[in-house]
Amino acid sequence: MSLLEVTAVTKFFGGLRALYDISFSLEQGEILGLIGPNGAGKTTLFNIIAGTFPPTSGFVKFDNTEITFQGPRQICHKGISRTYQLVRPFSSLTVYENVLVGIYYGKTETEGKSSVETEATELLQLTGLFQKANIPAKNLTLVGRKQLEIARALATRPKILLLDEAISGLNPAETETVMTLIRDIRNRGVTVIMIEHIMKAVMGLSDRILVLNFGELIAQGTPDQITKNKAVIEAYLGTERNVEEAQAN
Repeated sequence: MSLLEVTAVTKFFGGLRALYDISFSLEQGEILGLIGPNGAGKTTLFNIIAGTFPPTSGFVKFDNTEITFQGPRQICHKGISRTYQLVRPFSSLTVYENVLVGIYYGKTETEGKSSVETEATELLQLTGLFQKANIPAKNLTLVGRKQLEIARALATRPKILLLDEAISGLNPAETETVMTLIRDIRNRGVTVIMIEHIMKAVMGLSDRILVLNFGELIAQGTPDQITKNKAVIEAYLGTERNVEEAQAN
């Protein structure tokens, strides 16, 4: 049984069609890449899965329960959390306090203070932020803010983590750091869907890849299958150099 099932999802904003008839499943323990040109509908799909708004038609099932018309808080408590492309930590709070916010938001039952503090510390260690726990979030570099965004999402204890361009804008060393973090997250039992334009990351991390273009799902398959798909090359990978870079990873 699939952990997540998206069936015939279509979304209109007024007369603008953002998504059309999107169907796919996500298996426990997968890293699923989601790629496509800007404006293809990737973040809109995340918003529907996370409950930011409902689809115009179609439905979403998580852990064999329909969640199509549930709100973000309900869906978060069920076990789906997300990051955002534009990271927005609570700037005046410390890194540690930001993670505490995520833990308390994701809580559905009372826990002792020591348990919460231990969990926050473990997440800071996992994400490489332990040494920066007591500095204001506004003082973090870009990679630090992205790590904090992931830590806050993990603090809600998700079964599925939706990563929206967690690697975009990073230098090669930082990219490797966050790629290692994503692998570690999967190894902890969290299933991942990631929107990303960095082909090294997509091809190096994904078990499967979905490709959107103009709101339609034009291809899905392994990284190797995607790099050889003519429709994907024409719509997204484009140049011979881009194809070679994707295949190299």
